[in-house]
Amino acid sequence: MPRKKPFSNKQKKKQLQDKRERKRGPLEAGRSESKSRSQSRERGEENTDTSDSESVRPQVRKINQQPQVFRPGEKSYDPNRYRLQFERDSKEEIERRKKVAQEKILEPVEEADVEVDIEKIYRPGSVLDFPKRPAWSYEMSKEAVLSQEERAFKEYLQKIYEKHTPQELSYFDHNLETWRQLWRVLEMSDIVLLITDIRHPVLHFSPALYDYVTRELGRSLILVLNKIDLAPPSLVVAWQHYFQEKFPQVHVVCFTSYPRHPDEEQDPSAVFKKRRKRRRGWNAALGPSQLLRACEIITAGKVDLTSWREKIERDSAALLNAACVEDDHEEKDEDETDVVVAQQVTDAELGTPSRERYKDGVLSIGCVGFPNVGKSSLINGLVGRKIVSVSRTPGHTKYFQTYFLTPTVRLCDCPGLIFPSLIDKQQQLLAGIYPIAQIQEPYTSVGYLSCRIPVAKLLKLNHPDGEDQGWTAWGICEAWADKRGYKTAKASRSDTYRAANSLLRLAVDGRLCLCMRPPGYSHQKGMGLTLPPSPSLGFHY
Repeated sequence: MPRKKPFSNKQKKKQLQDKRERKRGPLEAGRSESKSRSQSRERGEENTDTSDSESVRPQVRKINQQPQVFRPGEKSYDPNRYRLQFERDSKEEIERRKKVAQEKILEPVEEADVEVDIEKIYRPGSVLDFPKRPAWSYEMSKEAVLSQEERAFKEYLQKIYEKHTPQELSYFDHNLETWRQLWRVLEMSDIVLLITDIRHPVLHFSPALYDYVTRELGRSLILVLNKIDLAPPSLVVAWQHYFQEKFPQVHVVCFTSYPRHPDEEQDPSAVFKKRRKRRRGWNAALGPSQLLRACEIITAGKVDLTSWREKIERDSAALLNAACVEDDHEEKDEDETDVVVAQQVTDAELGTPSRERYKDGVLSIGCVGFPNVGKSSLINGLVGRKIVSVSRTPGHTKYFQTYFLTPTVRLCDCPGLIFPSLIDKQQQLLAGIYPIAQIQEPYTSVGYLSCRIPVAKLLKLNHPDGEDQGWTAWGICEAWADKRGYKTAKASRSDTYRAANSLLRLAVDGRLCLCMRPPGYSHQKGMGLTLPPSPSLGFHY
């Protein structure tokens, strides 16, 4: 047996350094060489990744790191090109919030505090806009266009941070590459679908985007209130009235990919039961007919949408016929439905804005919105089967793709983008815009949730100091860890961090359901606003 070669600690350290450099890729590797760790220490900065706007806000945290893989003979591809990029919280701020979570006694807030006004969040007409693509011409080179976009994006960030501090601002995307994806989708779409979560619709609706689409682009905007199975029917109607009154040019459509059967009863004790499971396939989605009617009103007969209506009728008939069929037979039938063609878009098409409406008799519908609002699930619900991968992790859709729903209807799935606003960061985390596993301090969000719904009561948690004692955010996480058996590996203590992540996942999934309300909802909820019967899921407060 050959003798093993000696491998020193110095060689092992060098091997790990080389491995990290390969994961970073050539661009970030070169950046790390020019900025040593000692230089970062002298400037008082952390040795972290930065965004394209490094000169504006150097402390930017990149989310969802993917390893860089190089294969000889293949064109290099950067898997981290479309990563979520947010403002980095300082260590001092994180420690301060942890201390508050351990000491502050949680008090229930009034119902009016759950009501949210869009003008206080986005302040229409202020610097809380979104980056727009600067004007360009075909005579410009590709390098000149990219350089102009980068310069405009830096100026956009500069204006925001001159008016607001990082503590005031919400999380918003600092990645120029992802904003470029939005520009392409808006340019090639005849109708823009702005998809929002019914639990936080004001958070997901940017008035600046509404003005840009309806005024500057001259396109129609359809607001999709998605996941309506997670909200009471009266709240859905209230949000419809709110948006139609404040934004008269918007078409409001309700949608859910997981409709609940009317015979099913809500069991408040089954918080661990996965409620939003698939029911008789994707073609059971509620809302495609409403969306079709809105598109017919907008197109006014300029596009033949007969094939879309026929598809909806076929899906409805297939759903009725499959009511008594077993699940394995349903999967076999789904493979025999219409084939949806995924169209790859070339770089030349990406840079060419189309001013022609309904080109070649095809209606192009762009699906835009925040991460985790259900854009990919909506496309699957329209198609009637899974053609787009879905995930609870925000930022799962890296780049947009187009799919032909019918020969005359094309869908565009855009990556999720977070627009700048003044909403509480805790509410953003509960809305699922941030990967829960990568949240550095989840306890404040648990406290925010517990002040608005009785988490300890719903989960039947036992207070370690007695029932008369008040709860803290840390105490709720500790009690939940004890109940679920979450322990740390070494010291076998209660794993409060894992428990906090578990509670946030229950909130994002809708099993602990916090729904924001429009202004005045508490006073008007008894006025008899109703919808057709559509029982909701989760715990609603």
